[in-house]
Amino acid sequence: MNSEPDIAIIGAGAAGVGAARRLAASGLSVSVFEALPRIGGRAWTLQTSVAAIDLGCGWLHSGDRNPWTRIAEEAGISVDRKPSAWHRQDRDFGFPQADREAARAAFARWSERVADAPPPSDCAIDVVEPGEPWLAYLQALSGYISGDELERISAKDYAAYDEASTEYNWRVETGYGALVASTMPASVELHVGTPVQSIALDGSRVTVQTAQGAVRSKAVIIAVSTNVLAGGFIRMPSPLDPWREAAAKLPLGNNEKLYFEITGGNSFEAESHVLGNPRDPKTGTYYIRPFGKPVIEVFLGGAGARAVATDPDGAFPHAMDELAAIFGSGIRKELRPLAASEWTNTPSIRGGYSHALPGQANARLELAKPYDGRVFFAGEATHQTDFSTAHGAYQSGLRAAEEALQALGR
Repeated sequence: MNSEPDIAIIGAGAAGVGAARRLAASGLSVSVFEALPRIGGRAWTLQTSVAAIDLGCGWLHSGDRNPWTRIAEEAGISVDRKPSAWHRQDRDFGFPQADREAARAAFARWSERVADAPPPSDCAIDVVEPGEPWLAYLQALSGYISGDELERISAKDYAAYDEASTEYNWRVETGYGALVASTMPASVELHVGTPVQSIALDGSRVTVQTAQGAVRSKAVIIAVSTNVLAGGFIRMPSPLDPWREAAAKLPLGNNEKLYFEITGGNSFEAESHVLGNPRDPKTGTYYIRPFGKPVIEVFLGGAGARAVATDPDGAFPHAMDELAAIFGSGIRKELRPLAASEWTNTPSIRGGYSHALPGQANARLELAKPYDGRVFFAGEATHQTDFSTAHGAYQSGLRAAEEALQALGR
């Protein structure tokens, strides 16, 4: 371990990778510290016995302007640009076309009001029409998009993301997590399985204390989740309290994934999708046989993801019940649990992705500010419009690296 690197990066997720890639050719010595035993953070492709699956981010959102699209193609990795099945309901099972149109119209009205007539409270629930019959559906979508209920979502924050995003959601068959992990530059000194315990301002340097020892760097880039920052899991000096406070205003929502292996039968069509129960805010959304793989991806947000975190043993049975209600009880013998995420209960992450609390959208600007030319902050939560995404995290890493280079006269 280099005891005095020029720059230390805390976190090897997409933001840490972005910072490392920018710094790799700078001539400065760079050390990266990651608590997990792997690169990627909330980007994680798990190789199972039947397929590679993404337990974290899986879609290159806004793919036409997503930097990971270019990075993938430069690495010779094919990007799948076909439209996704997310907006379809396989064979109208459980969610007839008339109901889908009514539900989507309700979401469109809500989205329009958020953008054009935001409430004085900045609370996203306050633009829902009184007596809205599709409130449960809106809450389910809020869980998928933001990881939390509308009562805890800033309308201004949501509108900023929605306005900036495009309709292009693309994929890489080998896995988004695998793409992120493969791009960490070999020239940086990487320490995985090395949680950072504390950060101290030490004269003109910054002391980073890890479980394997301390390093004194000229600058540090902190690229960890807001829940880790706000929770005090890394001890930091009191001058950095404002950054903790900003992080607390940008909590991670709850998002989890489950995967079933399809073991037999012909009930499930490739590249199809169903929403479990559109009248239940805890419902899962099910992507079936992506790329023809023999799996079903179950995505849960908000209340549904919190239920998984508090009762992991009940997660697969509940998802199985939803699928059986749609496809018939015979599918129970065609599926078996394959893998599940645990983002909420992962100590170095503690949630899905960030959203601003009502009235707190400007906290993203506060969290992104550097301190004293020595401490810089990155991560999806620091991006003004592309928060909650791997490309927003990557771009924030580039920005923090540029700030550090300028501070060090490079």
